Amino acid sequence: MYRDLREFLLILEKENQLVRIKEELAPEPDLSAIGRAAPDTEAGPAVFVERIKGYNNPVVLNVHGSWKNHALMLGMPKNSTIKEQFFELNSRWDDYPVKPVWVNSKDAPIKEVKITENINLFDVLSLYRINKFDAGFYISKPLIITKDPEDPDNFDKQNVGTYRLQVKGKNRLGIQAMPFHDIGVNLRKAEERNKPLPVVICIGNDPLMNFMSGTPIEYAQSEYDFAGALKGQPVELTKSESGDLDIPARSEVALEGYIIPRVRRVEGPFGEFTGSYSGVRNQAEVVITKITHRKSPIFENLYLGIPWTEIDFLLALNTSIPIYKQIKRDFPEIQAVNAMYTHGIGVIISTKKRFGGFGKSVAMRLLSTPHGIPYSKFIIIVDEFVDPFNLPQVMWAITTRVRGDKDVVIIPNCPGVPLDPTSEPAGMNTKIIIDATTPVAPDIARETELLERPPDTDKWIEYINKNLK
Repeated sequence: MYRDLREFLLILEKENQLVRIKEELAPEPDLSAIGRAAPDTEAGPAVFVERIKGYNNPVVLNVHGSWKNHALMLGMPKNSTIKEQFFELNSRWDDYPVKPVWVNSKDAPIKEVKITENINLFDVLSLYRINKFDAGFYISKPLIITKDPEDPDNFDKQNVGTYRLQVKGKNRLGIQAMPFHDIGVNLRKAEERNKPLPVVICIGNDPLMNFMSGTPIEYAQSEYDFAGALKGQPVELTKSESGDLDIPARSEVALEGYIIPRVRRVEGPFGEFTGSYSGVRNQAEVVITKITHRKSPIFENLYLGIPWTEIDFLLALNTSIPIYKQIKRDFPEIQAVNAMYTHGIGVIISTKKRFGGFGKSVAMRLLSTPHGIPYSKFIIIVDEFVDPFNLPQVMWAITTRVRGDKDVVIIPNCPGVPLDPTSEPAGMNTKIIIDATTPVAPDIARETELLERPPDTDKWIEYINKNLK
């Protein structure tokens, strides 16, 4: 298994999932255009741009931006189906925790170069606007590490998350730390004490660390321990320069500093994962006091736009699996969860039924999960024989099972995501449940008998695939 971004890029190249561009490109609009184009191609490869005009370091884009890359990230054959990847992840999830190993600072690649004076982000990062009307340069694929100020020695409460960063100056960044995110909890606790919140921002990371940093796990669960479980081997960590935080030892760049307490300044607009600009808000700010990096560091960023772009692949199954685990504890009838649409704003769940109206109960349980409370807005429940990852099957269920007067539920005035453009006011929304399951007693409906697949269908599918020219 690869240990870091550089080793994963070699795997992608070997599997014909990496394109190298050697000619010098302009940071704008070339980099954003490449980030938009790559996931729209059939292979969805990563793109490594070796030379950027005005900068010293290369850029890599679309590392997670296809199901082929996603499968290779998991060490699976690149043509593995979405459903196969879902259940492989589900299996590995149960291996949690796999504890990390610590690397001495002098042996950690992230510490090859140290900058403690005259901090200038532009000397290290090949920065650019991701979308045309962004307020400035954004870092969109960082790992941001913070601790719980009330329990700083609790390793499991150390948060590793991904939150957008607007470059405000040579050593200053705007950060979006929403109250329902773990970093928002840590920031609130620090500001109650009027203390700065120590933070390290790591860029160019092990792909499974980026995968876990966007995963809605529980507050007291470690992203590092989960990454080790998914890799099948411990991740390598080292201490930050201040010694306060544990950071990946093999990332490309580490920006170390603190979030200023009780200060908010204008941030945005930013082209978001919803496919529209998120507007302007007062957000917290980070001051960078130290930088460490590998020699010739690679700047990894991701493009966000109308789906599907890299972020949709990156946040697809890692949103689905935790929701599946949380709901299945209470409803063992659950078969699979597809929360791949806009970070779980849309969710499809397949389930067996215990009694009439059971599908609506499953939807209500989703809406009480940590991620479902703010994000999930449009929920479709289907029978266990419907593949929630197969949209034609889901549409069949909706068109042949839904009774508009009984099976569509609208719940107004619920928590929402401020970045959702339908949120009004920002942070409030209406939830919609569509129960597309077959009614069972005591619900009354005419009896239906499903058509069965002819015998040997799977054998002939295999035969046809083998004999395609």
